[in-house]
Amino acid sequence: MARTVVVTGGNRGIGLATAQAFSRQGDRVAVAHRGREFPDGMFGVRCDVRDAASVDAAFDEVEAELGPVEVLVANAGIIDDGPFPQLTEAQFGRVLDTNLTGAFRCASRASHSMLRGGWGRLIFLSSVVGLTGSHSQVNYAASKAGLVGMARSLTRELASRNITANVVAPGPVETEQFAAVPDERRAEFHRAIPAGRFAQPDDVAGVVTWLAGDTASYVSGAIIPVDGGLSMGH
Repeated sequence: MARTVVVTGGNRGIGLATAQAFSRQGDRVAVAHRGREFPDGMFGVRCDVRDAASVDAAFDEVEAELGPVEVLVANAGIIDDGPFPQLTEAQFGRVLDTNLTGAFRCASRASHSMLRGGWGRLIFLSSVVGLTGSHSQVNYAASKAGLVGMARSLTRELASRNITANVVAPGPVETEQFAAVPDERRAEFHRAIPAGRFAQPDDVAGVVTWLAGDTASYVSGAIIPVDGGLSMGH
């Protein structure tokens, strides 16, 4: 059965691969973005997850065009790294507001139609960093770890209404953002990954689409690492 899916930050990287994967299986896909180009064949909608009014307007537009939202992939996120002693409150707040509070805003709005329809999938894109921590990423790690607590709390509130909430935690993924990581740091990551390779965006998209399907209906409050074994034991 085709579903209406919203993917935030769906115009590049993991978000784009995920939007395309849903589209290939026949779902009605809306790509929420902040003004960049979006993929052909999908419905693009302007959305700034830092602004509740923008989120409301985007979901109104999606519902008018594609129908009630049944699947949310909260993928939009930013990084603003810096050594802890130099990390400013503004840097910390900016990352938390986008990555964590932005996901909350979208999940809150998406839940309206899910509760009315008696079915829904909330999928949050976290990171292995949210499980293990990372040098110079206190703000990013905190935002990604917070998604775990949010998904598990939502599970306790919404699972009886046939709405699941899960977290996907990728390791290093070959995206435009990861390409900017210095070679020395990339080499460190590569040595630490038992699988011996970095993930491709489709590796993550496959897990997300599975979580959104009927065969994952009894999976909720889970953290699924997609990291080639990097975070084993965390």
